[in-house]
Formats: sequence, C-alpha cells, structure tokens
Amino acid sequence: MATSTVEAETAARIVETADALFYTRGIQAVGMDEIRSTAGVSLKKLYAAFPGKEQLIAAVLAGRHEFWEQGIRAAVDAADGPRAQLLAVYDFLESWFGDETFRGCGFINAFGELGATSPAIAEIARDHKDSFQRFVAEITARAVPDADRAEELASQLALLAEGAQTTAAIAGTTEAAVHARRAAAVLIDAAAH
Repeated sequence: MATSTVEAETAARIVETADALFYTRGIQAVGMDEIRSTAGVSLKKLYAAFPGKEQLIAAVLAGRHEFWEQGIRAAVDAADGPRAQLLAVYDFLESWFGDETFRGCGFINAFGELGATSPAIAEIARDHKDSFQRFVAEITARAVPDADRAEELASQLALLAEGAQTTAAIAGTTEAAVHARRAAAVLIDAAAH
C-alpha cells in the first residue's frame, strides 16, 4: 500500500490509473513509466507510494476486491430470502458484464499473467476467490438445511459464477450470466428438496 510520504489522493490517483491501464491492456503490457505519465506524477512520487510494481498490483487488486464485495453485497442485500439472494449474485454479474469497460475478472486476469511467477499475486487471487466461496456458502447454509448439500451447492454456484465471468469476457455479452442464473436456480431447488 501507499506510504505516508505520499498524499492519499496522489496514491489513489496512481492506483486508479494503474487499474484502468492493467484492466484494459494487461499488467505486463503496462510499465511503471506509462503509469507515472498517465497519472501525472513524478517517478519519485510513484516509487515513494509503491516501491515496486508488485505492490501497485496488490493495491489495484485490493480496490477490485472492494468493488466486487460492495457490488455483490448490495445485490444480495436487496433480495428477499436466501434463494433470491443466491440468484441476485447472477443478476449482479449480468449488470457488470453489460458495462462497456468489462474485460473479465481482474483476479483471473492477474493470476493468468502472474500466478506462476508471483506467489504474492497468486495468493491475493486465491484469497479473493476463497472470500467469494465463503460468502456463497454463508447464504447456501440458510437456503439448504442439510450442511453437506449446502456446502456442495456453494461450490457449484461459485463455479457457475466463475465460469460465467470467463465466458462473458471472451464472448463480450451478458448471456453467460443469464444461463448461469438459470442453472443456479435448478441447482438451488434440487438441493433444497
């Protein structure tokens, strides 16, 4: 994260700039000098805030995690009852996939680029995916009385969501979320009975 020698506003601008560039073009395709010039900061300030590219990537992913958590939680909180809450995850995905800037999951993208060479980035991606799995499991535990069935359902629903993200990024449409939602409804109903 940013050090105390750089203003929070400057650090936030660097992260926002890096996020946009990484998400649009890929992490390895974007150098620190391009981030510096696009953010309008000196190289000294950039490296004071983020001593290396890996620290900047971690900050970008922290912001992506927050975006994801807020979006999913808002969709789920707006739904009434566990079944509707589980299906709301896919409604959120459909909305997100329809955003013109959507380029897939930033964590899947980062893991694909750096997972084999950066244990820190791989761990951040795994933690994010584990967090989502736990979130879905909390809801399935309320939707399905049998604990083993609830746990299996959580894994299935998370896989549907992950697959939808990858498919939507490649296809460039929102249809993957619609299909995943329909499949989720069948799985939820089967597990609940």
